[in-house]
Amino acid sequence: MSVVRGWCPTAHRPMAAGDGLLVRVRPRLADLTRTQAIGLAEAAAAHGNGAIDVTNRANLQIRGVRDDRWAALIATLCALDLVDTDPTLEARRAVLVAPDWNAGDDTHRIASELATRLAELPELPGKFGFAIDAAASPLLRDAPADIRIERGSTGCLILRAEGRTQGVALTAGTEVDAIVALAHWFVASGGSAAGRMARHAAALPAWAHRDILPSPPGVALATGQHPLGAVVGLPFGRIDASDLARLVANGGEIRVTPWRRLIVLGGVAAEQPEPALLHTDACVGAPACPQASVATRALARRLAPHVAGQLHVSGCAKGCARAQPADVVLTGREGRFDLAFAARAGDPPAVSGLDAAQILARFGVA
Repeated sequence: MSVVRGWCPTAHRPMAAGDGLLVRVRPRLADLTRTQAIGLAEAAAAHGNGAIDVTNRANLQIRGVRDDRWAALIATLCALDLVDTDPTLEARRAVLVAPDWNAGDDTHRIASELATRLAELPELPGKFGFAIDAAASPLLRDAPADIRIERGSTGCLILRAEGRTQGVALTAGTEVDAIVALAHWFVASGGSAAGRMARHAAALPAWAHRDILPSPPGVALATGQHPLGAVVGLPFGRIDASDLARLVANGGEIRVTPWRRLIVLGGVAAEQPEPALLHTDACVGAPACPQASVATRALARRLAPHVAGQLHVSGCAKGCARAQPADVVLTGREGRFDLAFAARAGDPPAVSGLDAAQILARFGVA
């Protein structure tokens, strides 16, 4: 087993955190069957500490896995078809799928084909990923990806490289061919050194450079009832294994989203968490993360109702919980916080060196 620190973990390459190994699971098509959801919950409780995180790439992270339980956990996840037995193929399954797909629609069709052709992809940087977002109104515009399939403003499907505002129209059935070709171009043109498509300065190949804008984004996924069932909000993207099992106890499936929400197919909306917490991003912080110098979530819970807009509390400058700017950002540094506005974690602060009490006082929290 190769334990990685400070890296986006996979199932076969877990990351050592302060509470044990962190094992990432990438559900196929963002979907967990009832059997898979219950099996994953039982495995998280048996081999980890029972805490499961939902990431902004719609992955699930099993926390607190002991070194001597990792192999048994991976065997269980492979048996559930949640992890590929081939580590190389598993590493290539960084595919973000719009979670509102229906069987047979374009998102389902393209993502399913891509899943069968992962072996055709080149070796890509660890954080490189794909987004399949083919509905009339794309949902994944702000979710992290490098190569996107989405609906164009003219109604056709387009291939768009991240960092470019326009894409190229695709003929139905050629979408995965285009994905594979652009991934190979990225590597051949030196993109691996940049790591991400948006940072790669090379001009796109002529066939991929066109002038079709993506269609306007769809409405953000709200908690409560949904045409597919019920949307359940998870403060900080955390759910306990027993709670996950209860969500599907009476049947149904789970769709995992990149917005710290789960869709329970056929479910009925239940009591939801404090709304302010669903507009708050906070990583696990210290001591669970060795990169963090500050505790994050207790402060975020107290502060959230007093912040207008999006709040991001980050244990360090990496900003793992949120890549996009937030209205208020607190970044841990040497045991204290930097405060910034309309910024990302680690951006130049407006005020530095604050402790939790000073922050609460600044926002009028008694």
